[in-house]
Amino acid sequence: MIVQITDDLDLKKIAESGQCFRWEMTGPGTFRIIAGKECLYISELGEGRYELSCPEEEYGSFWRNYFDLDEDYRGIRGRIDPEEDPFLWQAAEQEKGIRILRQDPFEMLITFIISQNRNIPSIRRSAELLAKACGEQRTDCRGIPYYAFPEPPQLAALSEETLLSCRLGYRWKYVQAAAQAVFRGDIEPERLARTDEDAAIKELTGLYGVGIKVASCVALFGLHHLNAFPIDVWMKRILEEQYPEGYPYEKYTPYNGVYQQYMFAYYRLISS
Repeated sequence: MIVQITDDLDLKKIAESGQCFRWEMTGPGTFRIIAGKECLYISELGEGRYELSCPEEEYGSFWRNYFDLDEDYRGIRGRIDPEEDPFLWQAAEQEKGIRILRQDPFEMLITFIISQNRNIPSIRRSAELLAKACGEQRTDCRGIPYYAFPEPPQLAALSEETLLSCRLGYRWKYVQAAAQAVFRGDIEPERLARTDEDAAIKELTGLYGVGIKVASCVALFGLHHLNAFPIDVWMKRILEEQYPEGYPYEKYTPYNGVYQQYMFAYYRLISS
């Protein structure tokens, strides 16, 4: 099916934003996306037109929400005053097209635990190995097999040996602990999505091996708390260099997480 999308959407920028780990570029402007149990091929046709490999019903029930297409990202960018905040304005102009995907909370919890001190290719490799280890095998519309991301019971049951074979290193203990906590009901990602970001982050940091940065990423990318503001080495540099008198967090509420993505992507671009 072909859809017309008038709001900001740039597949390549989203793929490179560090929020998703099961996207694969299969051709110019074309990506194969595995999200939970679903798989989609999507191609940019130009002028806001996109070709999707799913039927209209599936697009309406899953993928439209996945791409957060009911949120006005142009409007979010429009809140920035170029005179008052030229850095953020330029970052948003350069990186427009990034959207915060609505991804599965459990998958985001596990993949961001895996992400600690890792680069994106290695995170993707471990996520794929975990899926192959205990995820449901399915077949996409082109007849190519793929593995859904594991459910909490399947992942919680994996042994140390199997987890280590997924190239998790020392993180295997954190992954196992988180999966078991969700399986037992000690922590409920779906419930955390209905709380505010501060309460969600606080509860997430109670998990073994989960610090504030990972918890903030899970809040933003898994729970869709758009005000969550992950701070890593790159963001610390940005805040020190561009906002020496303090970043205006309250002014940009409730979209600080979106602005963080613009700044993060733009700063890495101009620093490379």
